[in-house]
Amino acid sequence: MRGAEEDLKKLRKDIIEMVYKSKEGHLPSAFSILELLFVLYGDFLKYNPRNPEDSNRDIFILSKGHGSQALYAVLAHYGFFERTNLFSFCKFDSPFGGHPDRNKVPGVEASTGSLGHGFPMALGMALAFKIQNKPNRVFVLIGDGESEEGTIWESTMLALNLNLDNLIVILDKNKSQYYAYDHNHVKIWKSFGWHTLEIKDGHNLNEIRNVFQEINKSEHDKPKIIVAHTTKGKGISFIENNREWHHRALNEEEYDKCMEELK
Repeated sequence: MRGAEEDLKKLRKDIIEMVYKSKEGHLPSAFSILELLFVLYGDFLKYNPRNPEDSNRDIFILSKGHGSQALYAVLAHYGFFERTNLFSFCKFDSPFGGHPDRNKVPGVEASTGSLGHGFPMALGMALAFKIQNKPNRVFVLIGDGESEEGTIWESTMLALNLNLDNLIVILDKNKSQYYAYDHNHVKIWKSFGWHTLEIKDGHNLNEIRNVFQEINKSEHDKPKIIVAHTTKGKGISFIENNREWHHRALNEEEYDKCMEELK
């Protein structure tokens, strides 16, 4: 566990470096999902970084595409490309844009960023695997603000109707969305008939692992959702739960403060 915590510190430093050098990005949104992606790719997702198009792989889609910095850092950590490539983030001709592009970055399964679109794509992929009688699973991470999009609930109803038990949604509930209420997502998803799991602390590695393990034990013929309670900007005291930082670049003083906190 100690090694994992050190790895996460290094990943946060890489994300800070990306955002600082580019003066672009959504650092708090990336920090709220980092542990979820770290555990998913480290322990549960089936993939081959040397062959990202392996037909036997599981699929992961980051529907809240503005959190791309976390996805890029995790993909580099697990061997899809060299870590040094990260620091071209949002520069001219870089494949690492503010939103992920499946045609440019190994390991990225869908080009996302327009909120509400990644979930329907994941549903279509899960259905395709079912039609082909293949065991591949499809994971998709959505945001709580993104859940105001109609396509989320249209997909929710359709996935249940199609009995897509190979579809797993992860909801990043960081309780930060503009012009909307904080809903009881556990209650809502249960009312739609999905098998609903909950992570009380989306930054606790043991709890994340324990809940992810329940995926394989859960009800047959039902899609699953994991509602993960997270902290936006987790890891940096002056950024945590501070909406001012949703899409803000770091200056030199702020960069130094971040790096000091992550020592």
